[in-house]
Amino acid sequence: MDEVTVIRHRVLVQGVSRRAIAKEMGVSRNTVRRYLAGAPVGERQAVTRPRPVRERCKARLEELLETSPRWTQGKQQLTATRLHRMLRAEGFAVGVTLVKDYVHDWKRRRAEVFVPLIYRPGDLGEVDFFQVFIDIAGKRMKAWLFLLRLMASGRDFGWIYPQQDQTCFLDGHVRAFTHLGGVPHRLAYDNLKPAVARVLAGSERELTARFTALSNHYLFEPCFARPATGHDKGGVEARGKGVRWQHLVPIPSADGLSTASAQLLARLDSEAQSKKDPQGRTVAERFLEEQATLLPLPALPFRAEAVRHPTASRRALVQMEGGTYSVWSRWAGLQLVAHVGVDTVDIVGPDAVVTHTKRRFGGRSVDYRHYLPELAKKPQALRQVAEVLIPTLSEPYARAWRKLVDEHGPKVASRLFAQVLKAVVERGEEHVSRVLERALASGEPIQLALRPPVSETVVALESLPPSLREVEVASASAASFDALLGGTR
Repeated sequence: MDEVTVIRHRVLVQGVSRRAIAKEMGVSRNTVRRYLAGAPVGERQAVTRPRPVRERCKARLEELLETSPRWTQGKQQLTATRLHRMLRAEGFAVGVTLVKDYVHDWKRRRAEVFVPLIYRPGDLGEVDFFQVFIDIAGKRMKAWLFLLRLMASGRDFGWIYPQQDQTCFLDGHVRAFTHLGGVPHRLAYDNLKPAVARVLAGSERELTARFTALSNHYLFEPCFARPATGHDKGGVEARGKGVRWQHLVPIPSADGLSTASAQLLARLDSEAQSKKDPQGRTVAERFLEEQATLLPLPALPFRAEAVRHPTASRRALVQMEGGTYSVWSRWAGLQLVAHVGVDTVDIVGPDAVVTHTKRRFGGRSVDYRHYLPELAKKPQALRQVAEVLIPTLSEPYARAWRKLVDEHGPKVASRLFAQVLKAVVERGEEHVSRVLERALASGEPIQLALRPPVSETVVALESLPPSLREVEVASASAASFDALLGGTR
């Protein structure tokens, strides 16, 4: 700095010439000129050097890079090395380093610039599905993690589902809103099929009917990312990777997906109590502030079920979403209404509702109690399904079946037990259960215990003719017959 001050003072104040001060100070006259112009000390001005090779092949480089999407696809992409070989084949004397530098700069100029966003409490949440693996009952299976993240506080809700269909998608929202105690004003999604029926121009979407019903029920605004642009909702994308690495490694084991989901949710809630931001506030503390700004929950939760209208076959079976379910045999041939949830299937008929545990593709759920009227008439069919039917009935039925099999063998036992089922159809399962309990305790034959009760007809004395009113008929007894038999000997 002293040299600069001396040069400026000698020239500008004392009037010494530039040539003289340059010779006196031992510096270049260009340096003197820059100091007098006020140029920064220690900085060298950039000098643009001519690049004749780059200029010769620049137009061809641009053309190949711009048109490459038309003759490449998927993972077969144009690399800088391949581009260099193409240029050399066309007669351009260019080095590979120049081509790589140009491609790098070309990509930089076209790279998307991300805007730092501000998240207001209660305003935005982001939703996505992530593939995970879970050990269920000792067997490893692929599952799907539903993740909803509140962007202002960073609070997460996660639940694991067997698939990522619309029913699971809707159920995840209902569980998340209930657990968080409110609904964010907006939710951001990919263009996933459970929500979007058709992608329209710009940000417009044609929504599926069930997702429209969900958004109307909870009054939130659905927003969607641009197609094939995952970073439009980068918060949940990054968090999904973090949840898999932090909470699902090693691969968790459980007896069911519901248990595994509850364990994961407990870990996420525990993490919210300890994870802090740069200001020292935990996720749970920030969430308490955000929770007050969420939309309130409606009085009734949304029914996250798919409605189907199957027709029962002649075997009283209905098929839905790859699973087969039984219904009451009297419904055979009727069109029914089914509510397919995540874990259960409710089939509504003319006079009752049948509930099954939901089966995966190819699974069957057959309750042979639905076929009691038919089994009461088909002993051989009863014999084939007895080992499945008997455990579904109460304990006296199992003991009665074992007793009949021990005494008569399975063939005759099936015929006799069919009479038991006929009584169940006519008088009800509980009534017959009590009758069997008494018969088994007293040793009375089951067939006699189930005989229809004898109805006694009482005639009023006034309704009899006068000649019969004084007639008394003594009732016979077994002892009287024994006496008669004894007298004949």
